Amino acid sequence: MKISIFGLGYVGAVTAACLAAKGHSIIGVDVDPLKLDSLARSESPIVEEGLSGLIQEGTQNGNLRVTSDHRNAVENSDAAIVCVGTPGNPDGSHDMTAIRQVAAQIGSSLKMRSEPFLVIIRSTLLPGSTSGIIIPALETESAKKIGRDFDICLNPEFMREGTAIEDFYNPPFTVVGSHHREAANRLKELYGFISAPFFATSIEVAEMVKCTCNAFHALKIAFANEVGSLCKNLDINGREVMEILRADTKLNSAGAYLTPAYAFGGACLPKDLRALEYQARRVGCEIPLIRSILPSNGIHIERVVNMVLATGRRSIGLLGLSFKQGSDDLRESPLVDLAKSLLEKGLDLTVYDEDIRPDKLIGANLRFITSRIPDFAPILAGSREEFFGRSELIILGKKFPWIPEFLRQDAARDSCILDLVGIRDAAADKRMNYSGICW
Repeated sequence: MKISIFGLGYVGAVTAACLAAKGHSIIGVDVDPLKLDSLARSESPIVEEGLSGLIQEGTQNGNLRVTSDHRNAVENSDAAIVCVGTPGNPDGSHDMTAIRQVAAQIGSSLKMRSEPFLVIIRSTLLPGSTSGIIIPALETESAKKIGRDFDICLNPEFMREGTAIEDFYNPPFTVVGSHHREAANRLKELYGFISAPFFATSIEVAEMVKCTCNAFHALKIAFANEVGSLCKNLDINGREVMEILRADTKLNSAGAYLTPAYAFGGACLPKDLRALEYQARRVGCEIPLIRSILPSNGIHIERVVNMVLATGRRSIGLLGLSFKQGSDDLRESPLVDLAKSLLEKGLDLTVYDEDIRPDKLIGANLRFITSRIPDFAPILAGSREEFFGRSELIILGKKFPWIPEFLRQDAARDSCILDLVGIRDAAADKRMNYSGICW
């Protein structure tokens, strides 16, 4: 494949060298004469293990050449990969100056081109940037239309400095966002040598995946550092604590708890977060990240209350009250907090939970629910029929096995349904007034 690569910094230089090593014809494009001169001499413009050898191989066998002439590069390519930087502005936004200029250059170079062309964006962008900035620039400068004369993909990179070549050839996954499946298929073919999961999705999802990955990496580092700081203050080996934590690949180092849904609760998580905060205060250790977790959880509950109020419905049915499926434990249940808030807003609330028998609640469990909702028995429906008969808006708070079948029934089509647990995708049935909390 003939590919021009715009931007020969860290991402661009590695991408160019690795694709050239796989036999593709690569034209590197940059405005920096020092980078161009370095690559023309078969030298790497950056320090990265193994990169100099790949560049030398590519320039010597003719698979890799460089230029400052963007028109020539586009004219002699089937696709362009954009790798220019999007540095941060003082207000936190991305500086789109360079990528907007490159989009305009590629667009103007496409004016006289009759063959289809593919633009591939590897730069990190906020969601909406491709559709709101890059595509308009391409269409305006080229006087052509996306999907007809050219296409575009958002293909974020997941390379780390120091291991970039290894990461290029062995990424955790390949993500390609596009408006047309044919464009994504061309990327799947280009990366056919990579044995990693391939996700074809929308451009906006691909943009958000990259930003989310970086935020999650930062979160993990900050979390580990706060745990380490607290351990240091307690004369505990923080590295040993985190080493043991990482050994749990079922929950700690896995996908568990990483599905957007409703707030967390139960007898353990909120209690132990407060205990850690207490311990940190006692020894004078600042842990702002950990301290922010419970307030963040509370905001998630408030978000649901506001979604309910926005519907204008007054008779609300809440499916579920205990904190977890198959349990009657009401302690710190976010569904109890939701029920309490809805009652305080003056709404007519009915709750149905097959896991709860009021006459069987004892001890701390009973004390918790009566402290939150002193007279909770009247809001509990004794049967599904009673529950549905009293509910204008149904909130799905737990995954009872019969709910999917109910959602397929005609009776559900006229119901206003708010899903907190992801039982059904909102797009599955357009006739139903159905929405999810995070989708």
